[in-house]
Amino acid sequence: MEKQVLLTIKGLKIEGRSGDTWHEIVKGVDLTLHKGEVLGLIGESGAGKSTLGLAAMGFARDGCRISGGTIDFDGIDLRIASETLKRGLRGKRIAYVAQSAAASFNPAHKLIDQYCEGPVVHGVMPRKKAEDDAVELYSRMRLPNPDEIGFRYPHQVSGGQLQRAMTAMAMSCRPDLIIFDEPTTALDVTTQIEVMAAIRDIVRQFGTAAIYITHDLAVVAQMADRIKVLLEGNEVEETDTRSMLAAPREDYTRSLWAVRSFARAEHSPATGTPVVSVRNVTAGYGAVDVLKDVSFDIHARRTVAVVGESGSGKSTTARVITGLLPPRMGEVVFNGKPLPASFKTRSRDELRQCQMIYQMADTALNPKLRLRELIGRPAEMYLGLKGKALDSRIRDLLALIELEPDKYIDRLPSELSGGQKQRIGIARALAAEPQLIICDEVTSALDQIVQEGILKLLDRLQSELNLAYMFITHDLATVKSIADEVVVMQHGAVVERGQKAALFADPKEDYTNLLLSSVPEMDPDWLNRLLVTRSGLETEG
Repeated sequence: MEKQVLLTIKGLKIEGRSGDTWHEIVKGVDLTLHKGEVLGLIGESGAGKSTLGLAAMGFARDGCRISGGTIDFDGIDLRIASETLKRGLRGKRIAYVAQSAAASFNPAHKLIDQYCEGPVVHGVMPRKKAEDDAVELYSRMRLPNPDEIGFRYPHQVSGGQLQRAMTAMAMSCRPDLIIFDEPTTALDVTTQIEVMAAIRDIVRQFGTAAIYITHDLAVVAQMADRIKVLLEGNEVEETDTRSMLAAPREDYTRSLWAVRSFARAEHSPATGTPVVSVRNVTAGYGAVDVLKDVSFDIHARRTVAVVGESGSGKSTTARVITGLLPPRMGEVVFNGKPLPASFKTRSRDELRQCQMIYQMADTALNPKLRLRELIGRPAEMYLGLKGKALDSRIRDLLALIELEPDKYIDRLPSELSGGQKQRIGIARALAAEPQLIICDEVTSALDQIVQEGILKLLDRLQSELNLAYMFITHDLATVKSIADEVVVMQHGAVVERGQKAALFADPKEDYTNLLLSSVPEMDPDWLNRLLVTRSGLETEG
């Protein structure tokens, strides 16, 4: 028997404002969701996924407005409902789980206080019962020490734990509908498995309907009953997950399935003096050692991928290399010469030679500066360029990253797409003419089509400019695409390293095997098989 319809959206139109002009960003989309069903929304950046998900709550972001259509939630048209009515529904019957849990929790309040606020304010249950309920849901979400973890502040738990705590908080009033907006994008593969399994289990246990927004096709294959594909605010196609994966009808959907096929040509073996050598580095914060005797080399025209779970020491290693965190023991050697431990005592040329590209271009680029200033400042500071020479260099860099100089040079970051912003981050790093670029999760927040473009660009630039890359990532598909060598880190130590092909074909360490087995596959049964296998291993152990 078919489940009861919970949400019906018809002819939805949403407009966004640019200056004094309004333009359509969602263009007449229909959506039907039944009770207890999970609908996956996929598409590249700018497709309208998050905008449509928020509209299911009767909400539009600042600078946007719902301009047409109907949003029927269990008999209530949210487009014309009063704000008082909608506030009463949000949190109680409709909940939202954001992509970044760290940015969504109030850092000044304990987790359990933030959990209890919803059910108490909405009159669902008194405080004491809400606290007991929090412990139960923390346990269901497989959080460690469920009796105690709620009394921690957000900064005292890991990213994966915080994401699960947010899902538990969204379930606190037992809503009929939850919108999950990229809830696992920023998580490493092993943590992602835990969060995916916990989300799926709790949604099924309570019969909650969900809209699952993601750009990761392998993830949506595990989570959704049906998939809707969006492109530039229009629906491309929609059908059940198995049919979509087996035989997508539309060319655009097939193109989504085909991305990440990029695998660059093998580079020549490493020879000569490494650009950078990390030698027996031990470093940490306060009295705690975060890195423990870490060593590896990076040669010119080579990419070393550093992988591992959150907290394994990947970004801390980058901080040591850049001089932001002086090591307690060991050293960083550049072209055969030891670097001063602190950036404060490095020469301008030593600082110039190592540049970084950051994960979140939105926060890495000053929103008040135009692109000519963002790219021009390092060229002026490190190379002394001014006037026409500086302008020419900025234009050359824009052309190098495949952005038309005359069209983009005077734009602000807010006038760029996510992929374009990341390209500006690349140009800014190149402006100093470095030998080493550290790429810190530079594709994790991008959809798969944009990711592929960024990886191809980085590969081309490496060949043309003879660059060395340290590529910090939790995405092993990215590692397969771009790396020459792989360094696997766990608990601040290097547990395995080697050439990419050899390491993927025959990993020697159990932890490396765990990472490789945690990469989602485009198979709806993959997560079930993995959980059964791991459950069997735990039982045997």
